[in-house]
Amino acid sequence: MPVATLCRIVGVSERRLRSAFCDARGMAPHRFMLRDRLEAVRRALLAAGETPTTVTVIATNHGFSELGRFAVVYKQVFGESPSATLRGVTRDSAKRSAGS
Repeated sequence: MPVATLCRIVGVSERRLRSAFCDARGMAPHRFMLRDRLEAVRRALLAAGETPTTVTVIATNHGFSELGRFAVVYKQVFGESPSATLRGVTRDSAKRSAGS
């Protein structure tokens, strides 16, 4: 959701919303919403298990269209690429299946 839309819904100016968000969350609203979407992608990647999926499908389902930029920001936030997160889950699932 664009910040301008959020401001209209809440009935405050962007400046007031930004200030209140920084006071409450320690970051601007757009950064908070980006972080929230990144965490949703990470949860989806971790939950993928043996379900056939790709990083592209999960990222685009969460509103990311510039996949290169998404991958860079994801790695900055989580310390690994989104594909490494997905591969790690797939590898862990395979190990559990082999051990059963």
